[in-house]
Amino acid sequence: MLRTSRYYTLAATLALTCAALPVLAQSAATPWPAKPIHYIVPFSPGGVSDGVGRLMAEQLSARLGQSVIVENKPGVSGVVGTQLVARAKPDGYTIVGGTITTHAVNPFFIKALSYDPIKDFAPVALVGMVSNALVVRADSRFNTVQQLIDAARAQPDGLTYGTAGAGTSQHLSGQLFQSISNTRLRQIVYKGGSQSMVDLIGGQIDMVFDTVAAARPMIDAKRVKVLGVTSATALADLPGVKPLAQLGLPGFEMQSWQGIFAPAGTPAPVLDRLAREVAAVLQDPAVRAKLMTLGVAPDGRGPAQFSTFQRSEIDKWGKIIKDAGIHAN
Repeated sequence: MLRTSRYYTLAATLALTCAALPVLAQSAATPWPAKPIHYIVPFSPGGVSDGVGRLMAEQLSARLGQSVIVENKPGVSGVVGTQLVARAKPDGYTIVGGTITTHAVNPFFIKALSYDPIKDFAPVALVGMVSNALVVRADSRFNTVQQLIDAARAQPDGLTYGTAGAGTSQHLSGQLFQSISNTRLRQIVYKGGSQSMVDLIGGQIDMVFDTVAAARPMIDAKRVKVLGVTSATALADLPGVKPLAQLGLPGFEMQSWQGIFAPAGTPAPVLDRLAREVAAVLQDPAVRAKLMTLGVAPDGRGPAQFSTFQRSEIDKWGKIIKDAGIHAN
C-alpha cells in the first residue's frame, strides 16, 4: 500500500512537471524586451540628467520596439531614485541615469548610504561628460584665474563660490581648485544652480563653477565672464577659453558625467543588447548635436570600460574629499 501511494505521488509530480515545461520553455525563449522599460532619473525635471534621460529614452524606444518610460524620482542627492533601482528586479526592465554624484561621491557625503554604487549596479554605458566653466560677474575685479588664486591665498576663506550642495559638480570643482592651489574658499550652498548665478550677478558671491549649458545665457548676455573651463582640453563651444589646468592649476580636470546603470544581476545578454543600442544611439549625429546643446560631450564607453572609469572616479574624488577633511553627514 505504501509503495502504491509513493507511485501515485511520483506520477503526479512528473505530470505537473511535464505540464509546466512548455510554459518554462516559452518564458526562457521570450526575447528581451517584451514589455516597457522604466528609466529612472533620480533628479528633478528640467536638469541635465532629465534632458539626457528623455533623449535616450526616446531613441531607445525606437530601437528596442518597446516604450522606455522616464520617471523622475528626485531626493537626497539622487539617493531616492538610485536606491529604487538598486532594489529593483534585475530583469532589464528598470534602469537608472547615474551620475558622478549618485555613483561615485555619495558614499563620501552620506552616512549609511542605502546602496553600494559598485556592488548593487551593473554599468551599461557612459553616455557623456559634462564640463563646468569658472565664471565671475562681468564687472568683477578678477580677470584671470591667477588673480583669484592670489586673492584666495592672501585671504583664506575670504572668497566665496556658489554650489547646489555637497557632491555636486560645482562643489567638487571648488574642492579641486582648493586642493591644487592650496587655498581655502567658502562654499555658499543654494537649493539650485540658478539661484547661485543670480547671486553671482548681484555681487553676493565671488564665483561659480557651473555647467557650460547652464551658464550660457548669462555668458551670451555678457552678465558674467568666463575665466576657464574644468575640462582637460578646450571646449569647442567656448572658443578662446583655456582649461584651468593651463591657467595656474596643473592637473585640474573636473567633469561630471551621465551614464546608464542596471541592477546588479541583470542577465549578461540583456546588458550586452542594451549597451549595443546605447552605443548605436550615440553614433547618431542628431543625437550627438542634441547632447551638446545640453552641455554633454558624447562618450559611449561600454560596460567594462565604464566600470573601470567609475572605480577610478571613486578613488580620485574619495582622496580629494578625505584630504579636505569633509565627513559624511
